[in-house]
Amino acid sequence: MTEPPHRITLLTDFGTADGYVAAMRGVIAARAPGVPVDDASHDIAHGDVVSGAAALARYCDIYPAGTVHVVVIDPGVGSARRAIAVLAQGRFGIGPDNGVLEPLLARADTVHEVNDEALFRHPVSATFHGRDIFAPVAAYLAAGGLIEAVGPRIGDAIRLEWPAPERDGDRITGEVVHVDRFGNLITNISGNEIADAAEVVIAERRIGNVRRAYADAEPGQLLALIGSSGVIEIAVRQGSASAVLGLGRGAVVEVVG
Repeated sequence: MTEPPHRITLLTDFGTADGYVAAMRGVIAARAPGVPVDDASHDIAHGDVVSGAAALARYCDIYPAGTVHVVVIDPGVGSARRAIAVLAQGRFGIGPDNGVLEPLLARADTVHEVNDEALFRHPVSATFHGRDIFAPVAAYLAAGGLIEAVGPRIGDAIRLEWPAPERDGDRITGEVVHVDRFGNLITNISGNEIADAAEVVIAERRIGNVRRAYADAEPGQLLALIGSSGVIEIAVRQGSASAVLGLGRGAVVEVVG
């Protein structure tokens, strides 16, 4: 049986109105014809590295080994920040060295600075490394290239410091680490850590016991549930918890019981 081609995913804050994503796709098509390319999202808020990392965490492990995940949320483009390539459990990550690749860095087998200019598209724009560095290097890896060839191995890649929840008896204190496009407040508290009858409190407001699904609440009602990522979320059925509560990233969340 013929082995299926590797895949490339693209996650950026470019939007789709200006042709930037198509420019990256064009480079990949020229360098690695036949390699499938999936658009994960291009709607990350501009420069929001934390949201980019949170989005990457949702899908990077679902893709098969050999996939190359390209992430371009890069407010430091053109500065001295490095470009890096990560290999983690058979999956690659390509992007800026600013923490956005944290879901892969957390279990990386190897991390390399990307500095072999022979792999780049020339001339290299100081403002569009997605097209001129990340896309061609992704194409090289997806076509079977070796990560060791992109540049030297490094041990000091920038990491995101994800806050960890704290437990005190039957109380777990965590915080909101992400707000998705529906206004759901996604916390750092694992659903595996809580009791069935636990009660959720956010910013001293009692939300109630953890529900099974959004449909377990009335329209417009606040609820807490274990979301698809396996962590506690505060939501409003058919509404935005962020808007209703006036809260966002960093809001304190407690689970009691």
